[in-house]
Formats: sequence, structure tokens, C-alpha cells
Amino acid sequence: MNLTITKKLFWGMSGLIMMFVLLSQFFNSRFLEDYYVSEIKKQLTNIYASINDIYQGDAEEISLQLEKLERTTGIHIIIFNSNFEPIYRLQRIPEEHFEDQEYDEQYHQRSSDDNPFIPSPNRNLQNPDPSPPGIKQGFEKNLLQLNQKEVKEGKMVFNISKDPRIQTNFISLLTSLNNGDYLILSTPFASISESVRIANRFFLFTGLLVFVLGSIVIFIFSKKLTMPILKLNDIAQRMAKLDFSQKYQVESNDEVGQLGESINSLSTQLHIAISELTAANHKLLEDIERERKIDEMRREFISNVSHELKTPISLIQGYAEGLRENVNEDEENKNFYCEVIADEANKMGKLVRELLDLAQIEAGTFKLEKSNFDISRLIANIVEKYKPILLEKKIDCSLQEEPEFAVSADRFRTEQIVFNYLNNAINHVNDQKKITISIQKINSKARVTVYNSGCPIAPESLDKVWESFYKEDKARTRAYGGTGLGLSIVKAIQEIDNNKYGVLNKNAGVEFWFELDIAG
Repeated sequence: MNLTITKKLFWGMSGLIMMFVLLSQFFNSRFLEDYYVSEIKKQLTNIYASINDIYQGDAEEISLQLEKLERTTGIHIIIFNSNFEPIYRLQRIPEEHFEDQEYDEQYHQRSSDDNPFIPSPNRNLQNPDPSPPGIKQGFEKNLLQLNQKEVKEGKMVFNISKDPRIQTNFISLLTSLNNGDYLILSTPFASISESVRIANRFFLFTGLLVFVLGSIVIFIFSKKLTMPILKLNDIAQRMAKLDFSQKYQVESNDEVGQLGESINSLSTQLHIAISELTAANHKLLEDIERERKIDEMRREFISNVSHELKTPISLIQGYAEGLRENVNEDEENKNFYCEVIADEANKMGKLVRELLDLAQIEAGTFKLEKSNFDISRLIANIVEKYKPILLEKKIDCSLQEEPEFAVSADRFRTEQIVFNYLNNAINHVNDQKKITISIQKINSKARVTVYNSGCPIAPESLDKVWESFYKEDKARTRAYGGTGLGLSIVKAIQEIDNNKYGVLNKNAGVEFWFELDIAG
């Protein structure tokens, strides 16, 4: 199972806390008692030093100080002379006899008989020890005699032994004083063990409490700590999917904040680089596609031009040979031969001119020579020239014009545009045989439109008809001998003149239009 960084941090730190709690519990259980015993030994040693400084061989003189030490430290103090006879020992009196005067007198008398240096029972005594003193003194005397050699040499002997009377372990310090008397300091070992057990239980309780509270704090802290990392991870994953819309909100100057700034900077730079690369790649694909189409159009154009040139050349050659051989001697047939030769030569001339115009457009040397002229009269003259063709094909061509309409344009190129539009209309008119040419003013411009009834242009071809060599209906174009250059030349003229042009699908027909500057 995959753990999130939040869970890893939580369990890891919680485990560390638990490990520290368990280690502390182990060390306390294993070494706290030894440490406690060591501290008790230091305390006994310090008490011995204090007694040794004030003791001059008379226990009665310092009995008050000795009792005070016993009461404040809980240490039992016994002093023996060199014959192992006790000369100081504080007796414990049962609490139920503290107010019993008869018992006080008896006890005082007995204590005085046993040891003249034992403190009076009239003092505020605590920790009653109702056992006969002889038994305890015997145990302590035996303990001293067992270590007599080391004690006489001035050594401090620490001993842990069990009092057979009360079945309790004691830790004792046995040593000699400055005058040669012997000192025994002892404290119950059971109290040490009980203190250690209490301390261990309390530490276990506090350790578990700290673990629970610490786990809660760690969980909150880990969530807060890992939240920026998770956010950065989400942003990085989005970047891998080329989504650069998300940015990290930098709220600190630490390593995470610096990483966030780096991620933001990387996201921005990658976005720019990929956008530029995408745009360049898209443009490259467009250029490749355009070049492919141009190459295809050129191949088709060469094929069409070859076909278009082959036919007139063959006709010219055939009719020229007929004239040379005097196949028809009458004048009428000779004139017909000459007209055929002239007509085919005009077709070849037109094709050559269009090729020259195309070459100038591609070379950037195509220029306009502008002048002021009446656009209505120009178009009327063009329609008059086309009357034989229009009559022959029974086409109804009407001109809607505004009189005395002067424009500023290249007269020859404007006539070329009208010729191209009109030829295109004649070639694509349907059985309704209707062509309408109109001239009108629109927003300080003169707009010329040529409408022909016929089939609409496919929507995907509306922009392509302006490309060089493009033919929407190749079979029909081949039938009337079009080269696919006329509309591309119109486009070049209008763009050089900074004027608009276009084509619209109308009801039952198609409309081509272009604009010219009105003469000022």
C-alpha cells in the first residue's frame, strides 16, 4: 500500500515518540533504581561528613542536630563506641502512647537506663517504632562487626541487607568518626524501590499522554507541512499534461517557498516555449501544406497550360500550313483561317500575360499606376465589348450604376478585375442566364459587384478561390480553358491598393465584389 507523505510523516514521528517513551521506560526500569541508590549513597556520604564535622565524642551535645537530621532526611543514625556499644540512637514511640504520661515516664526511665544519651521522649517524636531496641541494635551491631576491618581502616562501607525482625531491606553506610567511634546511617531500601515503581508508573502514564497529544499535534503539523508539497505536486502533474494555468501561491521565504517560485518560473517559461514551439510547428505545417498544394496546383497548371498551348499551337500550325498549301483558294476561307490563327494567338497571349503578372506578384514588383476615371463608363465599355458573347450565349446582363462616378485607381488593373469577374460569371452562369453588374457608394468607397445565377460555391472553397491555380470544378474549368490565375491576380491588385474584395453566396447565385477609392 502506497503511503502519502502526510501519513509517512505522521507515523514516523509518532513512532519516534513511542520509541522514546519505551526507551525512557526501559532505562527507568533498568537504571533508575541504581541511580536512586547512587544518590542515596551520596546523601549518606554528605550526612556522614556533616556529623563528622560536629561530633567531638559527646553525642548528647549534638543530639538535637542529629535528631533534626533524622527528621528532615528520614535517615536512621546510630553511633557506637569502640566496644560496639550504642551511645546514640533515636527511639521510636508509638503514637497511641504520645499522651500517656505513665508510659512516657516508664519509657523515659527505660531509655535512660539503656543509654543516657538517648533523647527525651518529651520531644515531638514521629515514625513510631514500638519494637524493642535490643533486637534492632543487635542486627546493626552484627552488621558493624561483619565489616569491622574496613570500618577501622576509615573506609566507608555501603551495605544492602535485610533486617530479619521486620523483613525489610536497608541500605546502610558504615564508617568510623574522627574519635574512633562508629557511625551507621541507614534508610529503608523498600521505600526506594516503591519510589522507583511510582516514578515508572507516572512516567508511563505521562508518556502515553504525551504520545496521544503529540500524535494529534504531529497530525495537524504534518498536514500543514505537506499541504504545500501536495499543491506543488499537483501543479507539476498539470505541467506534465501541458496545463500551465495553475500557479503556486508563495507564502513563505523558506525552501518550499523558493521551490514554489522555481515551479512558477518553470511553468511560465515552459508555457512560453511550448506556445512558441506549437505556433512554429503549426506555421510549419501550414507552410508545408501550402507548399504541397502550390506544388500540386503548379503541376496541374503545367498540365493545363500544356493542354491550352497544345491546342492553339496545333490549330495555328494546321491553319498556317493550309494557307501555305492554298487548301482553300477562295477569300472567305482564307479569312476564316486567319481569324482562327489570330484568335488562338490571342489566347496564348492572354495566358502569357497572366503568367507574367503572377511572376511579378511573387517577385514583389507588381505595381499600380493610379489615376482618376469614371468607373461607370469603364464598366459600360467592357459590357459593350462582351455583347457578342452575351448574345451568342443568350445571357441577360444588366448594369446598375450611378452616373458620373469617379474613382482613383489603376485603370488597366481595374479593367482586368472586371474582365476576370465577368468571364468567371459567364463561365459559371446557369440556365437562368442572368448576370447583374452594380456600382454603388459604401462608406466613402465605390463597390463594384458582379452577380451571376448559378450554383453556390462550397463554404470550404470560399477562401480558396483566391489562391493561385485553384479550381473548384476542374472538369468545368478545363472545358472553358481557365487557368485558375484570374482571381489570384484580383487578390494581388486589391491588396496592393489596400482595398477590400470578396465573394458571397446569394439566393440562386454567386456575387463577386471589390472596392475602389472615390476620387477626391
